[in-house]
Amino acid sequence: MRDKIHAERVMGLLVERFEGQQLARLLNLKSAVDAGELLEESHRSFLAEVCEQAQQSKQLVDRHPEYQRLYARAVRLYKEIAKQALENELAASPQTAATSATSTTSWM
Repeated sequence: MRDKIHAERVMGLLVERFEGQQLARLLNLKSAVDAGELLEESHRSFLAEVCEQAQQSKQLVDRHPEYQRLYARAVRLYKEIAKQALENELAASPQTAATSATSTTSWM
């Protein structure tokens, strides 16, 4: 019983952090890359960090089906941002894009 309560609290904190700290920034990045902007290193680091956090919380999400849809949508958003950012890099400069492709895909 204690483990279930603890897991529910952890999930609540993860969702709260995602909604309160990460979602707005992710949506801003999505708008930026959709407009053709290039991501700065700080943006790529942020994406890598949230992707790593998502991977770390995957096991917990798997045990809580009520969060799986939110999790899947978040991961899809990360991938859409990364894909568009890479396309923007390729369009801007083939030489720059080769370097960015390596760092961007390493966390996907």
